[in-house]
Amino acid sequence: MEAKTIGFIGLGIMGAPMSGHLMKAGHKVIAYDVVPAAIERVVGMGATAGASPQAVAAQSDVVISMVPDSPDVEKVYLAEDGVLAGAKPGTLLLDMSTISPVTAQKVAEEAAKKGCPMLDAPVSGGEVGAKEATLSIMVGGDPQVFEQAVPILEVMGKPTYCGASGAGQTVKACNQIQVAMNFIGMAEALVLGAKAGVDPEIIIKVLSAGYAQTRVMDVRGPRALQGDYAPGFKARFHYKDLNIIRETARAYGASLPASALAHELFTAMIANGWGELDHSAVVKVIEKLSNAEVPVKR
Repeated sequence: MEAKTIGFIGLGIMGAPMSGHLMKAGHKVIAYDVVPAAIERVVGMGATAGASPQAVAAQSDVVISMVPDSPDVEKVYLAEDGVLAGAKPGTLLLDMSTISPVTAQKVAEEAAKKGCPMLDAPVSGGEVGAKEATLSIMVGGDPQVFEQAVPILEVMGKPTYCGASGAGQTVKACNQIQVAMNFIGMAEALVLGAKAGVDPEIIIKVLSAGYAQTRVMDVRGPRALQGDYAPGFKARFHYKDLNIIRETARAYGASLPASALAHELFTAMIANGWGELDHSAVVKVIEKLSNAEVPVKR
């Protein structure tokens, strides 16, 4: 694969290791984040510091963004010192944030006016997937642009073409529905077991061996039993995703009652100050509602 200069904007727990994989693959990375310490960390890995999204784009063949929410993406691309102010026609733009499909389409339309092809390419797999380059990457946009982007995306994970602009974000919303349900199901199973006096390790063992098995339980279940809710993906970000799901459901007229319940449970996480914990900490909400605690084995 031909080495490229790639601007990477957003260097958090996901963006930092993703940019690291690109450098290991031989690409030059120009890094930018609103947090100076995040830039310094990635510069220490071999990147060059960027002064602003505009400055990053002016020096790059490809720009990748990995920021928290729809307003952040609009600011990164559309502000006076944003990506589109600096990007040359033909610069490939890959937004790997999780945002509203409507916002993805809006920004892609503005990019097209500048002559810059753009894909929405949100990911699933959390911090572990980012570190191991095993992310599931859901891509929306022009299929020919997707083929152009595949060699870059494959450095970070497994890309799947989902459809026209915004389709990647729609599929990511579907993903986050399923993940939330899996976490809530695990939480309720563990709390019911605790109330009935069953060893939670037995619950995890049995459920993981049958039809109830999920990757959520395999990865986060044992940590929950140790009281370990260090974030692989922060609850406040999943809460944000559930807001996107509700907005998208309203836009398309879809009835999603279980997602509405998930939103309420994650709202309770935020209200209780647990937003910085892993999204598996929804267990704590079910514990509180049930006046019970899952026994912790350290």
